[in-house]
Amino acid sequence: QVQLVESGGGLVQPGGSLRLSCAASGSAFSIRNMAWYRQAPGKQRELVATVTSGGSTNYADSVKGRFTISRDNAKNTVYLQMNSLKPEDTAVYYCNVDGSQYGSRRLVWGQGTQVTVSS
Repeated sequence: QVQLVESGGGLVQPGGSLRLSCAASGSAFSIRNMAWYRQAPGKQRELVATVTSGGSTNYADSVKGRFTISRDNAKNTVYLQMNSLKPEDTAVYYCNVDGSQYGSRRLVWGQGTQVTVSS
């Protein structure tokens, strides 16, 4: 089994910052790409940012210049540093990890963490 444990969500004022973390665990789990998605009430889940095993990153236009995705391969952990937060960033944030375990592909989702941006 592969598990993802997210942390770091909460309530923050507009213009503030939060840092999300997502740690993956599981025997013989080899990670390729890691990503963050979010889902606001009444909206579809959308991709926020991705980071490959080589460290290449990609961002949704709505968060470019404000969010930074990074990973620590030794800890099997992906981070999302969110700065200059806006009310429209309010959503449940989910991490997503694409890897393999015992020769089989594993696409795993975290449990989600709530981010609320409000004054």
